[in-house]
Amino acid sequence: MKKLLIILLVLPLLGLAQQKTAKTYDLLLGGYTTDYPGSKGIAVYRFDTKTGTVSFLNQFDSVDNPDFLAISNDHKFVYSCDVDTKGGEARVSAFKFDVASGKLELINSQPAGGINTVHIILDNENKHVILSHYSSGSLTVLPVNKDGSVGPVSQTIQYTGSGPHKNQKGPHVHSAMIAADGKKILVADLGTDHINVYDYDAGKAKPIIIESVVAETTNPGDGPRHMEFSPDKKFLYVIQELSAFVRVYKYDNGKLTFVQAISMMPADFAKNSAADVHLSPDGNFLYASNRGGANNIVQYAVNKQDGKLTFADRFDVSKAPRGFTIDPSGNYLLSAGQEGNEIIIFKIDKTTGKLTLTDNKIDIPQVVCLKWVPAE
Repeated sequence: MKKLLIILLVLPLLGLAQQKTAKTYDLLLGGYTTDYPGSKGIAVYRFDTKTGTVSFLNQFDSVDNPDFLAISNDHKFVYSCDVDTKGGEARVSAFKFDVASGKLELINSQPAGGINTVHIILDNENKHVILSHYSSGSLTVLPVNKDGSVGPVSQTIQYTGSGPHKNQKGPHVHSAMIAADGKKILVADLGTDHINVYDYDAGKAKPIIIESVVAETTNPGDGPRHMEFSPDKKFLYVIQELSAFVRVYKYDNGKLTFVQAISMMPADFAKNSAADVHLSPDGNFLYASNRGGANNIVQYAVNKQDGKLTFADRFDVSKAPRGFTIDPSGNYLLSAGQEGNEIIIFKIDKTTGKLTLTDNKIDIPQVVCLKWVPAE
């Protein structure tokens, strides 16, 4: 009996160790399909973290414009927000996912409850998908059923307000993030320069506790877009699309304390359109991308004690790097040039954080989202 108990306790740990030490991953790509010949809808590639090589596995092209993806904790289900580029209501699609083959099988699809949906996440318990709607300036929640399907919209938060920038005539919700403990949700509103923090209860039909909101205000015209926690969850990094600054906050149970704002570009650069932000798995370096004519990724060194960033380097990438990712081993950075129609692959020097361009790449148009699933 004792031996059986030990085996039952050890097996989950072995599974976790296998995930952390996986050498190959499925790379899932989401982007735009309407009016873009050669687009593959949701494409799946196999990625080798030792060599940086990629090979095509599969694709699903029967939904339009799956611009952002979310993956369940057990990797059995994938969710996409499917944008209507003509200004209609977006949809949410749920898929069964087979890691070995990269095959996606559509389960169902539901109206998303908003317009120009640019971001989707699952909560920590895989009970709800949460969608950020740029054009309608709203956030919606849809329940996830036991079979992986999504139900109708169960909660909607409509934002109001504006900002001083020409692109801030109304609210523009751009992303949301669940805290590590699953009890807080953070929402970035690019249109009003707010990061809204709410209590979150996954067990409720309406999990976002609206009356608990605390709003952190960035500088006027900043345009908060995407967020990422440090590996130890003590700091939050927020990229500002319109000013091309990265703001650093100390994070403590939903409380944000401002630490630093650091520019991505020289002061005289006027065409800012910052996009994505990610930290290396070891937390030593932060990378942030800028479109708007710059088309580069900026590297910062991270002080793990106070969270502050120090500029280290800047690297040219393919046109319009709306999305990029770092593989879970920390060996490679993949930058998707949405308008360059390719994903280029850099080797990361783990000591210095420096990026070196490799000969490996993926020729594919209009990719904006890149997600990882362990393949072994």
